[in-house]
Amino acid sequence: MLRRCTQLRKINEGRLVCAHVLKSMFKHDRLIHNTILNMYAKCGLMDEARKLFDEMPVTDMVTWTTMITGYSQNNQSDGAVALFPQMLRMGLQPNEFTLSSLLKALGFWPSDKCGRQLHAYCLKYGYCSNLYVGSALVDMYTRHDRIDEAQSIFCLLVNKNEVSWNALIAGYSRKGEGEHALCMLQEMLRAGFEPTHFTYSSVFGALSATGSLEQGKWVHAHMIKSGGQLIEFVGNALLDMYAKSGSIEDAEKVFYRLLRRDLVSWNSLLTGYAKHGHGRECVRKFEEMLRRGIQPNDITFLCVLNACSHAGLLDEGQYYFRLMKKYNVEARVVHHVTIVDLLGRAGLLDRAKKFIEEMPIEPTAEIWGALLGACRMHKDMKLGAYAAERVFELNPNDSGPLVLLSNIYASAGRWGEVVKVRRMMQKNGVKKEPACSWVDIENKVHMFVANDDSHPHGKEIRKMWEEVSAKIKEIGYVPDTSHVLFFADKQERESRLQHHSEKLALAFALLKTPPGSTIRIKKNIRVCGDCHSAFKFASKALDREIILRDTNRFHHFHDGSCSCGDYW
Repeated sequence: MLRRCTQLRKINEGRLVCAHVLKSMFKHDRLIHNTILNMYAKCGLMDEARKLFDEMPVTDMVTWTTMITGYSQNNQSDGAVALFPQMLRMGLQPNEFTLSSLLKALGFWPSDKCGRQLHAYCLKYGYCSNLYVGSALVDMYTRHDRIDEAQSIFCLLVNKNEVSWNALIAGYSRKGEGEHALCMLQEMLRAGFEPTHFTYSSVFGALSATGSLEQGKWVHAHMIKSGGQLIEFVGNALLDMYAKSGSIEDAEKVFYRLLRRDLVSWNSLLTGYAKHGHGRECVRKFEEMLRRGIQPNDITFLCVLNACSHAGLLDEGQYYFRLMKKYNVEARVVHHVTIVDLLGRAGLLDRAKKFIEEMPIEPTAEIWGALLGACRMHKDMKLGAYAAERVFELNPNDSGPLVLLSNIYASAGRWGEVVKVRRMMQKNGVKKEPACSWVDIENKVHMFVANDDSHPHGKEIRKMWEEVSAKIKEIGYVPDTSHVLFFADKQERESRLQHHSEKLALAFALLKTPPGSTIRIKKNIRVCGDCHSAFKFASKALDREIILRDTNRFHHFHDGSCSCGDYW
């Protein structure tokens, strides 16, 4: 009866059985005490489990393992770790279940020191080749970002199962290494193992980090063929993968096909709308969510505020910021950043500054950075310099604000100020992150940096871009040389401008993809104004859809216009 109550999570009925036990001749029976202990632990009642544990006159290995497992499964690592040395002092020998549960707990420990000590214990007593312990070691090391150690232990396992494969795939996913996660999935299939929902969820998560749409579609197709259903966490990971890989239409289809939609499902779709510039659709979906009685959280409001900021929905953004109080959601730093961004993009720089000064929290570097970005957009040098100083005070190692400030001065032709800012960066050892763009062609990633001559197809790429440049100039493209941040004559600055990394990536994609197909490019920093303008004209002149993902959002270029409405 106790086991059945545990399986069904019927804790009230279980307590009734416990009351009968304590009045019966079995009140000191160790087997029954262990069964009660297991019920409390499985139902998350660790305080009651600990009380019973401390009162038990006799304990055995099962008792201690049950408690350690209970603490581990209920995310109370401290309790599990504290019990282990006590158990050893009792002269009890841990088994494979004790060690695997303890390793799971140590995966969430602040450092890997205790985990490595336990690994040594497992080696000493010959447990490392055990399937359960080996899988737990793989998981523990991946959670501490030691993927090489995890891979070594995995390879030494004589017998593997879905859990051991999933542990390593999940590790690659957490590191954002989509290519490795996909390779492991393929090896898993070749070894004759069937992927589980956890496998697919991890792979989709890894591919969403890299924006690998074609590979994601392949995994999705395999899941459908194997009969996998869109249960919540797998469906949410798939939805997120499509949204982050540039296909908001596929993300919508997944959303409507989910067996059950939870808050994560709604948040994932709202985030997708925000990233793809569908501000009004995001707002409509949010209102529908509220009508359905789904309680929004801080992430939901952040999605909506970002969507309003990206789409220039000034009144709506301010309204939803105030609405957070109604739902008892506390505004964090990121929410205040979006409001500063919203006001700044709209050109209300003084209001944005006043909002910062009146905030109930201390302004951070991110908040002043949002104001600085708006000053760059509206060429306000005075306020931009003030905001840059505040950012530099709070985060002197961040190159972003100084680069933005130099951009503001360069746009105004104040090259002397540009030189001063660059000297300040050199003096403080602040380095600008180099811009790079990459494109996936036939499952191979091709990366480009500005003015790069190292690519084997370099001459063809430059020739292709010269042809594209000539075509788009015929229909109105004029290079914006304010985006070249050094003093030189107009011809040299224009030449530099034509070899930005995203332009090289576009030229290469045109060489290697069939006419009319969609081109997908990713960039590690925000796209510059000149490249944005060039891509708009290129989409019209070449009759191609170009999807560019930068650090902030997706830009869908089609027939001479961009999904952001030039508001980025």
